[in-house]
Amino acid sequence: FNAFRAPSRSDADWFLVGLVSSFPDLGSDDDNLIQPRRTCNTDDTSLEPVPGCKVFQVPPGNSSQSTEVPLSADGIAEPPDSESEIGADLKDQVLVFRHKGKLHAIDHKYPHSSFPLSQGTPFDIEDFGIVLSTGLTCPKHGWSFDLFSGMADRGSYKLKVWEVQLRDKTPPTDASKNADQEV
Repeated sequence: FNAFRAPSRSDADWFLVGLVSSFPDLGSDDDNLIQPRRTCNTDDTSLEPVPGCKVFQVPPGNSSQSTEVPLSADGIAEPPDSESEIGADLKDQVLVFRHKGKLHAIDHKYPHSSFPLSQGTPFDIEDFGIVLSTGLTCPKHGWSFDLFSGMADRGSYKLKVWEVQLRDKTPPTDASKNADQEV
């Protein structure tokens, strides 16, 4: 029980986005989510660098049909055809990334002007050196969003924040206390 967090909704749809270890842990020295590509384990230089985030297309009403969307180098989801508009492609997409050990899932679409937030830069929201929350700045207009409440730093725009739940791949045992978890 956590008095500071709403309980998970038992009727909510869930979809698997991968193992925690498949998300590089972004720190305050990192640039935007998509570039530069990073390895998920900084100790192993033989690993293939990956984007700092993943994007999933989640059909409304049927999250079990969610699929990972390939990202181009600029963080824009590659459209299924050249006729598509970027804003239309971002609809129903969820952006997932890990910042300083905490996993975040938010709408990929910048609510002010249909821009891919995978190009955004995560940061700590501080007051006199005390970290209060985490935010994401969109490079298109410089607006920032709190990743826990979804509120913008200006206007009445709100970013949809998705609940993240970690699940054990297998029932935990004494030997597997540090085992990787599913997100």
